[in-house]
Amino acid sequence: MGHGSTTYEIEDLLRELAPQVLGVLVRRYGDFDTAEDALQEAMLAAATQWPVEGKPDNPRGWLIQVASRRLVDTVRAEVARRNRETATMLREVPAAAELSDAVDGRDDTLTLFFLCCHPVLSPASAIALTLRAVGGLSTEEIARAFLLPESTMAQRISRAKKRLAAVDRPFASGENHSAAGESGYPGAWRERVGTVLQVLYLIFTEGHTTTGSQLRRNDLSAEAIRLARALHRLLPDDSEVTGLLALLLLTDSRRAARTGPHGELIPLAEQDRGKWEHGSITEGIRLVTGTLPGRLTGPYQIQAAIAALHSQALRAEDTEWDRILLLYSRLERLTPNPMVTLNRAVALAMVEGPRAGLDLVATIENALRGSHRLEAVRGHFYEMAGDFESAIASYSAAARRTTSMPERDYLMLRAALLRNSL
Repeated sequence: MGHGSTTYEIEDLLRELAPQVLGVLVRRYGDFDTAEDALQEAMLAAATQWPVEGKPDNPRGWLIQVASRRLVDTVRAEVARRNRETATMLREVPAAAELSDAVDGRDDTLTLFFLCCHPVLSPASAIALTLRAVGGLSTEEIARAFLLPESTMAQRISRAKKRLAAVDRPFASGENHSAAGESGYPGAWRERVGTVLQVLYLIFTEGHTTTGSQLRRNDLSAEAIRLARALHRLLPDDSEVTGLLALLLLTDSRRAARTGPHGELIPLAEQDRGKWEHGSITEGIRLVTGTLPGRLTGPYQIQAAIAALHSQALRAEDTEWDRILLLYSRLERLTPNPMVTLNRAVALAMVEGPRAGLDLVATIENALRGSHRLEAVRGHFYEMAGDFESAIASYSAAARRTTSMPERDYLMLRAALLRNSL
């Protein structure tokens, strides 16, 4: 046993090891709830014993062995109570296999990531389960972040676990680790990487666009970045994983400048760039330029490159809109959808003028009918063109449709300022 670890160091270590140990338990026994309970008991034992007796030489192995014993004891007690000799969820594991799991150093965090993003789960369920199992957040914290009652979130997580429990061999695609390709993870699992990245992006976006929903261990955006870092450590050669991490860092670097002293929204062009977090910008640009291949092939890579161009502009007027327009055109060809086209319209208006932007927006009007973003962008183009009456109408329509109070206030302010100028 090692000595000298502080309570804070032990708490940090337990948080890091929790998803790895949970991944082993779920993979071995196939029951999420029972594995989670056993892990909590093992972590409580560690938090009680390690500060007094010292940290074990192999903390991960210690947690796996203690949790496994608790889990097996629980199942055997249940079997005895119900007078059965076997339980379908318990598979006998030879002692040698248990020891191998405890000491081989394999990180099952990726296994847990992929399980939480199983195709049978909805995006909402996948997000909640990822934050619970991989992020280590409590149900109360997740519910508070999404402005939902704790009971509602508990039901969502419970349903997700039940769906996974009903899946035959949920780890089937990942069992053969010898079949891993150059990227370092099983070939059949490559199809799920996109879902894992989408879940992390949705977690980040929820935190980035919502105010007043703080998690006790920082906010949703910070948690998404932490999880993206963990995934990047596991899959350092996956260019889309790298691209997502870079995109999140570069986008989050502008957080302090996005709102004013009273919580009012400040658009990108009007932000004080001295408030941007330049450490995150440096890291994000390093990931974009040093790790990603010369030819951008994935949507997160392309979006990260766009974010990097914005971050490198010392002033709004220095933004290289022509390069951003090319990148959005490439992104649109790769993943055609009306929101990408709307963003390309903004870049097009900055390069060729507001009329070109308005013409492009008209092509997606039906697809985005009812969207406040469509009207907000159109209002901006009308304002650029000097058509203030049309701009007022668009800004007002956008304000009525948005569910974000800061956005609504900003749009109403833009309309009011233009009315005063008429």
